[in-house]
Amino acid sequence: MSEAVRSGYVTIAGRPNVGKSTFLNRVVGAKISITASKPQTTRNRILGIYNDDSSQIVFVDTPGIHEPDKALNRYMVETAVGTIRDADLVIVMADHLETPEKLGGVLAPVRTARRPAFLVLNKADLMDGDTCAGRLRELAQAYEFAHACAVSSTLGTGVPELMEAVKAHLPEGPRYFPEDMMTDAPLRFLCAEIIREKVFELTRQEIPYAAAVEIERFDEGADPVRIAAAIHVERESQKAIVIGTGGAMIRQIGTHARLDMERLLGCRVFLELFVKVSRDWSKDPKRIRQLGYR
Repeated sequence: MSEAVRSGYVTIAGRPNVGKSTFLNRVVGAKISITASKPQTTRNRILGIYNDDSSQIVFVDTPGIHEPDKALNRYMVETAVGTIRDADLVIVMADHLETPEKLGGVLAPVRTARRPAFLVLNKADLMDGDTCAGRLRELAQAYEFAHACAVSSTLGTGVPELMEAVKAHLPEGPRYFPEDMMTDAPLRFLCAEIIREKVFELTRQEIPYAAAVEIERFDEGADPVRIAAAIHVERESQKAIVIGTGGAMIRQIGTHARLDMERLLGCRVFLELFVKVSRDWSKDPKRIRQLGYR
């Protein structure tokens, strides 16, 4: 029989680029969700599992809730809204640029699902104390939040206190996953996400949103682990940018990705990258599913 602890599923919801993935990585203690300064980095739901002696909290990082303009964006918003419906608790995350009006789009599915919610004002390190307190009070009027607080996911400020509040809110229940498990995401997915993160970080503004990564080969038993991956873009001009002059950009993407993969896997990695043109893939529901968004 499973040990009874405080347990449950907690969805992290918010608009793009408010720091949801940074928060998840902070509380889990490992990088399992990619981060970038550009909005709409997260495309899938990412599950991160927090364990201690008295609790297991299954956090679900979600794509930012925004007005979708094409099939990929509709998929992302539907993913986020679906996780809200299934949550025991929703962390509604905002940042220093948030307003009650902007927050309304995030709160709409929370209201519809009638989920209990915490308001978490992230990036508190970017505000002085009075501004932070005033913004928190203003945003807290938008919903009947069970708890409201400010944190800095980058610095860790306020996160331990928030975790104690989350634990106190969740009911007693079983551990849903083994205690040594941090995510349910397969290694192939995590490696693909690492590559996509480097594309976000290193290429021009248009490229990240046109790029998807597909792992074509993953020889986990080899030494070094051999991984081959295709970076899909939508136009020939984008392919040229990702490859770079004399292959400089794709080599840089590969070097940065390989180092992160070696930290993730704990062994040497041989990484091959290719660039393919999949014209307008982000507008084609069938192609979106083929590239792993389903």
